[in-house]
Amino acid sequence: MFATKLTHQQHDMAPADLDALREHGLGDDAIHDAVQVIGYFNYISRIADALGVEAETFIPTWGGTPKETG
Repeated sequence: MFATKLTHQQHDMAPADLDALREHGLGDDAIHDAVQVIGYFNYISRIADALGVEAETFIPTWGGTPKETG
């Protein structure tokens, strides 16, 4: 839920969102790392979408197998 909110409603983030993570046992270092990873994936996805980068077909989907190449 935190990652979804940070991705789609980032302007609505509040200290309570961090407190909820702390209630689940995450420390400040873990929260920092999570925010960095979430932010990076949001960034790189937007860059790829803007530049029309095609999905790599050799990477399997979750639970799937890679497509044949060549």
